Amino acid sequence: MNNYKTIGCMILAFLLVVTGCSNNAENTAQVDDKLISDPNKVFIGFLLDTLQEERWYKDKELFEGEVDKLGGRVKTLAANGLDDVQFKQAELLIEEGVDVLVVVPHDAEVSAAIVDLAHEAGVKVISYDRLIKNAQVDYYVSFDNVKVGELQAAEIVKNKSVGQFAYIGGAESDNNAVLFRQGAMNVLQPLIDNGDIRLVFDQYTDGWDPAIAEQNMVQALKANGNQIDAVVAANDGTAGGVINALSTVGLAGKIPVSGQDAELAGVQRVVEGTQTMTIYKSINQLAAQAAEMAVKVAKGEDIATDGAVNNGEVDVPSILLAPIAVTKDNVRETVIKDGYLKEEEVYKK
Repeated sequence: MNNYKTIGCMILAFLLVVTGCSNNAENTAQVDDKLISDPNKVFIGFLLDTLQEERWYKDKELFEGEVDKLGGRVKTLAANGLDDVQFKQAELLIEEGVDVLVVVPHDAEVSAAIVDLAHEAGVKVISYDRLIKNAQVDYYVSFDNVKVGELQAAEIVKNKSVGQFAYIGGAESDNNAVLFRQGAMNVLQPLIDNGDIRLVFDQYTDGWDPAIAEQNMVQALKANGNQIDAVVAANDGTAGGVINALSTVGLAGKIPVSGQDAELAGVQRVVEGTQTMTIYKSINQLAAQAAEMAVKVAKGEDIATDGAVNNGEVDVPSILLAPIAVTKDNVRETVIKDGYLKEEEVYKK
């Protein structure tokens, strides 16, 4: 049964192709052929881990739009959390003649094989938002993910600086989740060391699945007699799961909970008071930066970076953008002002 499911997902993922070239299949095929054969055009492959989370639709649309403005074309494929599908999609795009692969890896380690495959074909790889580990990645564009974790924990500590804390992380297979926790612990560890905080639960969340995050939070509550004073949750999805669990014991809105990604549901919870904060990472800025880099790489132009991040094998030339903490007090000045979310959506007008 699992084999049939995997095959079905692969077929679905292969069908999930977005070129930004045309609204009908016949014209798309014609334009793709022209792109591959025309050395004056750039053809970029965009490999997404998933389109099962709200934020990645925004990345897809923004990245494709930015590449289009720069005169390139994009084919986007989403693996929906399946490593074997993502590798097959990379093979497909390389066979079709992409100049560059921009990859949001599902598994930071497993995705190293995509880099090897691309380099064998002379195709460079840009790691988008999430870093591919232990591979000769050419470039990395993301946010300062250690800073994300620091902002999350700092905002929670502003609201509650003593007591029993729980950490509900992301997927350990995602290097960003490891960095978020590292940043959070930069803030929490001194308070743990002096006895102000007890970290009574510390668990990653498989697949960033909100349902698993909820189960983890239920476990944390049971193990501590519902005596949890604050929760650092790695993103808005895990925060949603945490808040569901807290609501069953009457604690939703009574203890601080962090989040990240500024998803609509997360920002709505922030203004309602059940979630303390989220992190706004300007996807407009990320997509624009990645698109500009991809087009320049495809053309063989020089790339200006602001540092390097070690991925276990090499120091990857990187551009790291600044994250912003969003609370009830600055929603209008951040996500709404930038046009990322609409005021009537956030405030349910």
